Amino acid sequence: MHPEQLNHFAMAASGTPPAPITLFLCGDVMTGRGIDQVLPHPSEPVLYESYMRSAAGYVQLAEEKNGPLARPVDFSYIWGDALTVLSELQPDLRIINLETSVTTSPDFWPGKGINYRMHPENIGCLTAAAIDCCTLANNHVLDWGRAGLVETLEVLRQAGLASPGAGLDLQQAETPASLIVPGKGRLLVFAWGSGTSGVPDDWAAGPARPGVNLLPDFSGHTLWRIKTAVSAIRQPGDVVLLAIHWGGNWGYHVPAEQRRFAHQLIDEAGVDLVCGHSSHHVKGIEVYHERLILYGCGDFLNDYEGIADYEQFRGDLTLMYFPALDPSTGRLVRLRLAPMQIRRFQVKRPSPADCRWLAGVLSREGQQFGTRVEADEGGMFSLRWD
Repeated sequence: MHPEQLNHFAMAASGTPPAPITLFLCGDVMTGRGIDQVLPHPSEPVLYESYMRSAAGYVQLAEEKNGPLARPVDFSYIWGDALTVLSELQPDLRIINLETSVTTSPDFWPGKGINYRMHPENIGCLTAAAIDCCTLANNHVLDWGRAGLVETLEVLRQAGLASPGAGLDLQQAETPASLIVPGKGRLLVFAWGSGTSGVPDDWAAGPARPGVNLLPDFSGHTLWRIKTAVSAIRQPGDVVLLAIHWGGNWGYHVPAEQRRFAHQLIDEAGVDLVCGHSSHHVKGIEVYHERLILYGCGDFLNDYEGIADYEQFRGDLTLMYFPALDPSTGRLVRLRLAPMQIRRFQVKRPSPADCRWLAGVLSREGQQFGTRVEADEGGMFSLRWD
């Protein structure tokens, strides 16, 4: 047993329960393409997309919509007001879904249609926010081929960032991040990517093939695989988070099979928190058997400004999720949310009107799950659940 787990039980035995583990979670962080172009070390801008042939074109679209960007921006720029919130709330761990390859590889994936790439020397944009863990089981991490994935894994390793969900082989891709919180315990972060989000089948890691930890379906056999993976490493006092990249980009509907599978992960596989992403906007939140389920966290950073489509979903409005979990049981103690807006490749606090709109959407979509949000005077939201 890890020393922190022994410390956890010693505190419990003394009658002093450990304080909750507080996390910072968010949806997709897409620092490639246009964002990469305004950072200090831009990649070659060439793309192989039908929509855009140069990553610089995404910068132009953003500037046409919201004004010029002084280039290069520093590494902390993209986080904007999020850095203030992180400083104020001081979460124990900071976990993102990194939806881009970090590589100089020229080997774009043929026929993929989207080419997300950030230059390795721009890794400082992640360390600037003291990120602890980047989940990689998504549909963009191999946009620049297996060589690009191999370099991504090495760059993240050298930067001290855990990267579950992809690996040099299947064993590495399946292995969770093991994150220690002194005095509280251990968080295990598993990551799986579903074909329903656009992860190609041939991106799956194999016994001797780099790739992602692919979720083939939502069947009983797949659930058994996850349960086996969790039980093989989980020890008493551990909290288990499963990040899952699933579903389409637009629309609030949560398919019945996703909801059923999320419940089964909690009931049968020993998962304490399901963190879903892929949707470009936030979706409804559920608390099931005192465990948090985020069906769609929305994009947290992207280069979509100026692309005219799906405006009714307000994909520019996003959230910082701060769940506090009981380290002895994994149950949700509270969830605070910080609304943000993507503007000029940076997250900033939205207007009061935008905050009200976002709170209304979360309460409307959470009604089916028995959840709603309430705003406080500081511009934060708190989740309430039945």
